[in-house]
Amino acid sequence: MRPWKRRGDAVTAEIDQQEAAVLRGLVSQIEDMLRARVEETPQDELAELTGIRTGPSTSPDDPILSRLLPDFHRLDDDNPSKEDLDSAAALRSLHEPALLDRKTGVAATVLSTCPPGGGEVRLTLEEADAWLSALNDVRLALGTAIEVSEDMPEELPEDDPRSPHLSVYHWLTWVQETLVQALGAD
Repeated sequence: MRPWKRRGDAVTAEIDQQEAAVLRGLVSQIEDMLRARVEETPQDELAELTGIRTGPSTSPDDPILSRLLPDFHRLDDDNPSKEDLDSAAALRSLHEPALLDRKTGVAATVLSTCPPGGGEVRLTLEEADAWLSALNDVRLALGTAIEVSEDMPEELPEDDPRSPHLSVYHWLTWVQETLVQALGAD
């Protein structure tokens, strides 16, 4: 992939076929995970009557989804009170549907603007913001899956099964960084 370039109110880059396939595959996996979470939402008769959507009141069990959909209220790990637990559940139930809409929406934007066979990617500034969000979600998910930490070396030994995934993580970081730089250019 060549670095992003800003031209007025558009941002462009060239992506090759393999890079497009990797990016589209990762974004699709995240989108599938998020849509599965939407389908887990319990039916709420009051929500149907009022039009106020609600979501699950508990955190996802999956560590990747838990990273993508963090708690809206930090609990005291040692001794959470019932009031804190109730508050966290209520906040999640009220706000998670909108967060899921946003995250599936940005994934859809990437999938609709990234050519499957590679080639030029031309984005509006709004689409570029969606790409930044989706890239961030993919990096969070991949980083969680391969346990990226501050003390992880830049490269892993070839026999480490996480090694190729870390390379993809670094590539995604570069794609995101060059997009931020292009958006900041005048």
